[in-house]
Amino acid sequence: MVDRSSKKQDVQSADTAKQQKRTDEDCPCCRVCECYRDEKKDDEETSTGEGSKHEHEHGTMVDHSGHEEMFRRRFFVCLILSIPVLYYSPMLQSWFGYTAIAFPGSEFIGAILGVIVFAYGGVPFLRMGAVEARNREPGMMLLISLAITVAFVYSGAAVVFDIGEPFFWELVTLIVIFLLGHWIEMRSVRRASGALDELAELMPDTAERIIEGGETETVPVSDLTNDDLVLVRPGTNIPADGIVEEGDSSVNESMITGESRPVDKEPGDEVIGGTTNGDGSLRIRVTATGDETTLSSIMRLVDEAQQSKSRTQVLADRAAGWLFYAAIGVAVITAIAWTIAVGFGLSVVERVVTVLVIACPHALGLAVPLVVAINTTLAANNGMLIRDRIAMEEARHLDTIVFDKTGTLTKGEQGVVEIKPTADRDKDEIISLMAAVEGDSEHMIAEAIQNAAEERDLIVPDAHDFEALKGRGVRANVELGSKSDVNGGQSQTTVHVGGPNLLRHLEIDLTEELITFSESAGERGQSVVYLIQDEKPIGAVALADVIREESYEAISALQEMGIEVAMLTGDSKDVAQAVAEELGIDQYFAEVLPDDKDKKIIELQEQGKLVAMVGDGVNDAPALTRSDVGIAIGSGTDVAVESADVVLVENNPQDVAKLLRLSKRSYRKMQENLAWAAGYNIFALPLAAGVLAPVGFLLSPAIGAILMSASTVIVAINAQLLRRAEIAT
Repeated sequence: MVDRSSKKQDVQSADTAKQQKRTDEDCPCCRVCECYRDEKKDDEETSTGEGSKHEHEHGTMVDHSGHEEMFRRRFFVCLILSIPVLYYSPMLQSWFGYTAIAFPGSEFIGAILGVIVFAYGGVPFLRMGAVEARNREPGMMLLISLAITVAFVYSGAAVVFDIGEPFFWELVTLIVIFLLGHWIEMRSVRRASGALDELAELMPDTAERIIEGGETETVPVSDLTNDDLVLVRPGTNIPADGIVEEGDSSVNESMITGESRPVDKEPGDEVIGGTTNGDGSLRIRVTATGDETTLSSIMRLVDEAQQSKSRTQVLADRAAGWLFYAAIGVAVITAIAWTIAVGFGLSVVERVVTVLVIACPHALGLAVPLVVAINTTLAANNGMLIRDRIAMEEARHLDTIVFDKTGTLTKGEQGVVEIKPTADRDKDEIISLMAAVEGDSEHMIAEAIQNAAEERDLIVPDAHDFEALKGRGVRANVELGSKSDVNGGQSQTTVHVGGPNLLRHLEIDLTEELITFSESAGERGQSVVYLIQDEKPIGAVALADVIREESYEAISALQEMGIEVAMLTGDSKDVAQAVAEELGIDQYFAEVLPDDKDKKIIELQEQGKLVAMVGDGVNDAPALTRSDVGIAIGSGTDVAVESADVVLVENNPQDVAKLLRLSKRSYRKMQENLAWAAGYNIFALPLAAGVLAPVGFLLSPAIGAILMSASTVIVAINAQLLRRAEIAT
């Protein structure tokens, strides 16, 4: 069996390898993983030239599952260690009126455990802060690093030189809260990155190559070359692009082209590697392998679309960057002003420490992650899985939603949509006779007819002597009256079910009413199957990809919100037009190949539109990734799910409107929290600097810590109010 990684390399474009790489040092989180140092060391020692598993290309989403685990572990360890620090804090004992249990050395518990928490829990922030400083992009991590460093140095000096009251309790609280916030954030933004692997799964591992003498040999797909002749057995995937040389079959191309109906193949027809062969055997002459295949082209589009994702700066990080400069500025001004006023001494150090500690963004650190966590829970409760929180935030700006037809707006399966009996028959009779003849068939048309009979709760007559008429339909003898009163009496009749080829084969002419029915169905892009009893046409049914009931309300809801709705499909123009008219969609794109789906999204974006793509198939993957927000139907292919930012778990298109409402309400909460956090600092920083000292009011580091904690509580409560948001209507 061929290794998947090798197969993936075979089908990926060589251009991908030329794209500029970013090292682990460019990702702050990667620098704090325990595995980073070991992997970096191994890379340097082996010098294999291969990137470590953390190496990522510009613009791609990094797998943060290791970071999430690291922050989770450090949070719980530091939380446990912080409890004794808080318990033995003299300040907290004074505030709450209790006396801690004393024993020899108990006065050093706070300092010892504070140092451990700083070393274990604070180091990740220090390293990430160092990265921000080196990149000259000060943000949350640098501000956190500054605050916990000042708190640590001041507390250590207070213990060693007895210059004041240490606040190790505030130090450990800072670290624990920020570990919690970052853990929540990492869990929320973590996103699987297996889209290309899922695409590679479509291609079989091996192929049966026909050699001289007509015998076959099993070879790895990677060994196939152009002009090789391969045997494709029923139910297996086609190993490469090619042309049919011998055999007739129907091929399911929905995974690649989006065409909902199996496509009949005969000698001279082209086939696509990765598609699934139907009931017949095919001998195919290979015309493209590796990088040249259609599947490889789709994979390349997915990869390029991932590369093109812009690096979005998180709003909280920007605010923290501004706060960083504000805090430094206020601290410097405070130090200068107080030194001029009273001379340099302990009071100046206390003022500076108070400014820096109170500027530490407790509330800012949790303002966004808490909303994101609640947002994710609300989304899951409403049938949505959020895979990319930045895309979730962007959803509030969407003005265009593009739906794939097959499997998204429709069920992706053929169903009976209309029944036409002749004047002397009824609809139930037509379906029951058809179901009797199709009882032994596994064709998708037979399944649709059988489902229609079940839905109508019909009694289906017995049938025997079943015969499949290849390329024409089926025939069977039906026992009338055995299970049904159809036509009355105990009699046997010969019944045929099939399409136009069957009519030509039997040399049967349709009645005017059936001709009109067929023409009308054809204009709507529907397939028509006829019922022939004793060489007389007695009815017909129209089959089409069944529209989901939820699609009607979904389109209506989006249009009421002022959203432009469009539809993309690989189906014919007649089919696309029929579905668009049925759902009230004004703009549709028919006969769209995978490459063109991606291009259609780009065209809309170039018009200045913020576009979401909703799809379920492999052929939708490039467009899902290219769009501003990719939304996958949960029942769709794994690769579509892997390529999407949001997954509709319950396969309900109505959830797209819910997504937009939730995005708007969540972002409003983020703005409220950030406004509060910023407002708190605007108010507290001047007080910490001592602007009210002339009137006898000075804010101590301890009071500053209380205000900081209170702001965090207020932000947390406000975030919880998001749970009351109504997004269903």
